[in-house]
Amino acid sequence: MPQQPALLPTSDQPTREVSRRSILKLASLAGAGALFAPALAACAGPKTANTASTAGAGAAGGTLSIVLNRNLVSLDNKLNQYDAAVTVQRAVREALTKIGDDLKPQLVLAESFEQTKPTEWTVKLRSDIHYSDKSPVTVEDVETALKLYFQVKAGYVASQFPEQPSFKKVDDKTFTLTTKVPVVTLNSLMSNILITPAKDNKAEELSNGLGTGPFVIANADTGTGTYKLTRNDNYWGEKAKLQEVNVSYQEEEGARVIAITSGQADVIDTITPESAAALKTNADVDVIETPGTRLIHLFYNFRKPSSSPLSKPEVREALSYAIDHASLIKALMNNQVTSAEGVVPKTLAGFARTGEYTYDPAKAKQMLAAAGASDLKLTFIWEDSEFAGASRVLEAISQMLAAVGVTATLKMIPKGGEINAWRRGEAGDWDVLANGYGNQTGLALTNLQGQYGGTAEKEKTRDTYQGFVAPDISSLLDQAGAEADEAKRDDLLKQAQEKIWALWPAMWAWTPNNVLAKRKRVTTLKLRAINSYDLGSVTVSA
Repeated sequence: MPQQPALLPTSDQPTREVSRRSILKLASLAGAGALFAPALAACAGPKTANTASTAGAGAAGGTLSIVLNRNLVSLDNKLNQYDAAVTVQRAVREALTKIGDDLKPQLVLAESFEQTKPTEWTVKLRSDIHYSDKSPVTVEDVETALKLYFQVKAGYVASQFPEQPSFKKVDDKTFTLTTKVPVVTLNSLMSNILITPAKDNKAEELSNGLGTGPFVIANADTGTGTYKLTRNDNYWGEKAKLQEVNVSYQEEEGARVIAITSGQADVIDTITPESAAALKTNADVDVIETPGTRLIHLFYNFRKPSSSPLSKPEVREALSYAIDHASLIKALMNNQVTSAEGVVPKTLAGFARTGEYTYDPAKAKQMLAAAGASDLKLTFIWEDSEFAGASRVLEAISQMLAAVGVTATLKMIPKGGEINAWRRGEAGDWDVLANGYGNQTGLALTNLQGQYGGTAEKEKTRDTYQGFVAPDISSLLDQAGAEADEAKRDDLLKQAQEKIWALWPAMWAWTPNNVLAKRKRVTTLKLRAINSYDLGSVTVSA
């Protein structure tokens, strides 16, 4: 008899319907003015960038309401940078560079960013940049920001750098970044280092403070995940079109759908295929879909002891044959995702096709039996709303595993439930992590370095990706990061990706399309492949 999946108590399972409490929460936020502004009052036409702001809802440029599916715990990205957060974080703080629509680095706070020696980049700050209080951006601010990204425990952004660049001031506007070996993608990597005044910066996530972006923080409540941003009329660049942006989160998708269809919200993100299909029939709503750069995978825990069946690549491979991904994509994902053909999304520069996931339950049973793992028991963990429809997908996967004799226990970590501690093995044991890994550089090397470039030294502080350490792979990635010739670099990346695939680090992986819904009154919103958009250029109409 196939074993049935072991489910956690109902209290640990995600809610499947819109609760009255959720609706009341949205309504209360609307009444308080923290999230939803009256539709007509908020729709005044945008004024020019040089027009002074005025108080009250419906002032110059109008108001935009965004409801995220996850709590935006800070307006900083040292520890967490899920896709939708990028839009809001970079409306307040900016970096030396940014990744453009073509997934290439573009200058922002830097006037120039040039590789002047194989291991040295010379950067010059723009002369016209300043913070929202008109204080200047200094070389010391950049130095402090870079240093602090590497000081935070389990830093997401820092893990994508092959090493921490050394910093040297040249003059008041110029500095150099030097590495032990060439890092030819440093101008792309630095697009994730957001700049804050040195005196206010800390080795932690920041929920307040100054930035150089087109908006300023008027109010922030990290507990409820609500933020009010207002236009920075001292912005050094082109002024934002909107006067005000209100950000909140609602974990229940049904409540977010109701919010946008009723006009209480203007933009919602990360919606299931069913909701997207329904919203496409609404005359007041647009659904935007673009190919994505985010990989979602069922990643194994590589910190398991050698006695664990999961330490064997053949067991990890066997489990992948139990997953009927074609049925999942059709039935639960409405064909809005693509099954991975490698270890990074194929939308990234440097991607190499290394294979494909195959459904063959008979082979899964045979391989598990040969490895002595026929009665395997696995614990899956994931953070609430990690990806659209996560609970349903994982429940279906647990049934598929049961069909090959594997018992799966599903444990959803609630928002604010210390998912980072779980990932690091500090909060409890687990076997498979359902996790999304976003990419903000357009480069396969970024994902590969962050996930598969772990070393024994990094693992001492649990700063590897789920314990993955393979010296031959990290060596290839280091060589690729130092190779200036693109063809040679891609060949090294291909070798690394083939070696990674052979280790079967994930039970299954897929790349979802970016899906965003907006009211038709929201115009000039251009969703990028990295699943973010320039909030400063968004406008609303009556």
